[in-house]
Amino acid sequence: MKLGYTTGYWSSGPPEGVTAAIAEADRLGFDSVWAAEAYGSDCLTPLAWWGASTSTVRLGTNIMQMSARTPTAAAMAALTLDHLSGGRFVLGLGVSGPQVVEGWYGQPYPRPLARTREYIEIIRAVLARSEPVTYDGDFFQLPHRGGTGLGKPLKSTVHPLRADIPIFLGAEGPKNVALAAEIADGWLPIFFSPKADSFYRAALTEGFARPGARRDLDTFEVAATVPIVVHDDIERAADRLRPFVALYVGGMGAKSVNFHRDVFARLGYEKECDVITEAYLAGDKKRATAAVPTALVEDIALIGPVAKVRDELQRWRETVVTTLLVQGNAQQLRQIAEVVG
Repeated sequence: MKLGYTTGYWSSGPPEGVTAAIAEADRLGFDSVWAAEAYGSDCLTPLAWWGASTSTVRLGTNIMQMSARTPTAAAMAALTLDHLSGGRFVLGLGVSGPQVVEGWYGQPYPRPLARTREYIEIIRAVLARSEPVTYDGDFFQLPHRGGTGLGKPLKSTVHPLRADIPIFLGAEGPKNVALAAEIADGWLPIFFSPKADSFYRAALTEGFARPGARRDLDTFEVAATVPIVVHDDIERAADRLRPFVALYVGGMGAKSVNFHRDVFARLGYEKECDVITEAYLAGDKKRATAAVPTALVEDIALIGPVAKVRDELQRWRETVVTTLLVQGNAQQLRQIAEVVG
């Protein structure tokens, strides 16, 4: 099982210690470094800035918001960063949710799976550079329908370093996970639990079985965000992660549409999710955070004393997960690398 470092979202400004942590991840032989975006900082600029000082780690977006860029703009960014990194770029894409897509980017949200399929087809056509790109889909048309009528099919002026840059999908529901298995090279789950391994294996198997699927389970990557907090006091370790869980369950989505909440509900925490959501939406973040059970945190993270973390790692090694994406400062990354081995 490989290790990756994720810088996470910015808060009011750049996160502290990232430069040193990335340098340490590169030195420790981590497989990858990932940058995120939502509706604040973008993910490409920090990845290029910080990644310029690395030499071996793969550089990925986790995740690039599809609604923020046209498919050709995403392809241009991918081929540019792949050149600059010497072939180390991974394009992680995701649809986000309707609050962000429609509220921040001003784009329509309906039919996200069909939109994702078209988006990736266009990116692959740009990267292949076999001919000028044309596309006549339900969501995207190249050249654009209407307008001046002067649009013409074009081919990238830049020759991609790799015509087949790996594309990963951020996905949480079973239909989207199956789509990732069918059309992508990897899957980026933000919340994963060994308890749900059979559920996700079934979704992946469905995608791999579809005609034209690119990969199978042996060649497909699953890079899961897995917090690791080594601490002798399990409750204090859980306290580090409760606000993070409460934010996603209660605040990252509408009350009626929250895909993050659905993940925890499927794990058996639907009643707890109701309490968290009610408190969070009422503005009582303290009560929402306190309502996150330690058992829930233990399901999606590795927390506690070193011996406990090492023992529970075996459960993760038996899942579909191929890479653990972790956070922390340089010292914590050294500790995690030692524990994971």
